[in-house]
Amino acid sequence: MQIEKKDIRALTKEQLRNFFVSNGDKAFRGNQVYEWLWQKRAHTFEDMTNLSKETRTMLEANFVINHIKVDTLQRSEDGTVKNAVRLHDDLIVESVLIPTETRTTACVSSQVGCSLDCNFCATARLKRMRNLEPGEIYDQVAAIDNESRLYYDRPLSNIVFMGMGEPLMNYPNVMKAIDMITSTEGLGMSPKRITVSTSGIPKMIKKMADDEVKFKLAVSLHSAVEEIRNEIMPFTKNFPLTDLRESLEYWYRKTKSKITYEYVVWKGINDDKKSIDALVKFCKYVPCKVNLIEYNPIDDGMFQQASEEATNAYITALEKNNIVAKVRRSRGKDIDAACGQLANKS
Repeated sequence: MQIEKKDIRALTKEQLRNFFVSNGDKAFRGNQVYEWLWQKRAHTFEDMTNLSKETRTMLEANFVINHIKVDTLQRSEDGTVKNAVRLHDDLIVESVLIPTETRTTACVSSQVGCSLDCNFCATARLKRMRNLEPGEIYDQVAAIDNESRLYYDRPLSNIVFMGMGEPLMNYPNVMKAIDMITSTEGLGMSPKRITVSTSGIPKMIKKMADDEVKFKLAVSLHSAVEEIRNEIMPFTKNFPLTDLRESLEYWYRKTKSKITYEYVVWKGINDDKKSIDALVKFCKYVPCKVNLIEYNPIDDGMFQQASEEATNAYITALEKNNIVAKVRRSRGKDIDAACGQLANKS
């Protein structure tokens, strides 16, 4: 019976050092392998050229590197790049490179499919197959960094967790991935350039605050009217707006970090005065800004982009109350890139 090999990237540096010591080698060999895995982004043990053939063979006998593979790459007319990412078990997730004149942003996935049931979201129609491992999240970012350098001659500047899945339902792995992305032993990116977007899970928002995370928080709100929110995002019946508000107030008290509300305005759903007034009121609880996102329809059903007048009415009401609001135009329409609704994160 063949024993399934463990992904070597699940090991800490200390565990790698211990592995080599227990196999009669020097501890520093673990440091070398760790550097190859994360900083040098090795895909195979053969890539680790400063290790002896015997050492590489031993690693091959004991471990695998479950690296992602960019299966299909599509480039939009507006410069957006969509990756269909194949995982080691042949499952597929999406990641996206979103360029502007001054920056390049990676939109990455955290789950295969999604645990939640937002009616307007294409990913929600796929059942959650599994959580992504920290290395698989890291690989998406590393791949987009390479693409940013190749196509735009500059390194990746920002990361948003707005792809497939609910990041807070894969919290441990997302946190480990961010630790490596921000580590000098990994990609060395500033946590201030990372935004984790959640549909609003109060308990986990409080946990992030307690963990003193340094990245930014975005909440996919879409309605501050309880009945409407419950209709478009049925899982929120378990997380009422009062609980969400309390968790966001807690977050701000602990982190002093402003919150971004992601908000799509749909025709006949939340394009009325009641919805506008409710959002303005909700925004006053905690310092925030609002991104009004242009919607990519996933079919001819109930969710259709609202009129420009309705969007402008939101902008006018928010700005009148000194709340920063911007309209984010959809990106990559010609390549059907649905990642995080592909809002322009400039």
